[in-house]
Parts: sequence; C-alpha cells; structure tokens
Amino acid sequence: MAANDEQTSTQGEVPERRTQFADLIRRRRSELNESLDVFARKAVDRASDTRVTRGWIYRLETGEPVTPPVYEELRALASACELPVEQLQDAAGQQFHGVDPLKSGSSEATAYVRKLDRVPADQRDRLLRLIDTLVPPEE
Repeated sequence: MAANDEQTSTQGEVPERRTQFADLIRRRRSELNESLDVFARKAVDRASDTRVTRGWIYRLETGEPVTPPVYEELRALASACELPVEQLQDAAGQQFHGVDPLKSGSSEATAYVRKLDRVPADQRDRLLRLIDTLVPPEE
C-alpha cells in the first residue's frame, strides 16, 4: 500500500516515493479545469456504479496514504479524466506496485511506445485513432 512508501530501509534511507498515478490525476483535473467536487461527481464507473469519493481523490492528490484502486475505481477515474483506463492502470501500477509498463511488454512494443513520445501531438492522435481501428480498445 502507499503507506509503506514512507518506511525507512535497513540502511536508514527513505526510499523514493512513487507518485505517477497521483500526478496523472492532479494534472488531468487541472487540464480539465475542474474543481475537486465536479471531478469526483464525474468519477463513476457506469458498468458497476462504482464511485470514487472526493475524499479519496483529495488524499491521493495531497500525498496522503490511500488504498490502491481496484479496476472499477480505475474505470470511474478514467471516466472523470476522459482518458483510456489503460493509461490509469499503467500509472497506478507504477505508483502502487512499482511496475514499469514498458518492461512488461515485448521489446518491439516497448520500442514503439518510446518512439510515440517523440511524435507531435496532432500526429499522435491520428496514429492512435488508426491503431484503435485496427485493434479496438477493450471495454
């Protein structure tokens, strides 16, 4: 859990605290120019009616310990962020479990993803739409 990030290692060092997921949520809410209340009202998974509370989002954004989100909560947050759930899964895996999504894929996929970051935003959007037509996103 996130609370364990603060523990001291045997050498007396405090390990690096991961914040990829919190940073993504905070940044996206800012980009959407939404208050915490508005954002939390949008954080609903329509399939399961799972909701993410304002308090949980606040604690996440301010660096307080939170319980890692389950998949339905990730879908709810993806809805509020207007982002693909896979993007939130990757960031949550990094923050809460130390998983590097690029290392878990094939070397070919990793190379493509790393190149994608260098593609201009307008071309990246067109490329992602093309990929979605070839391999539709999973629901």
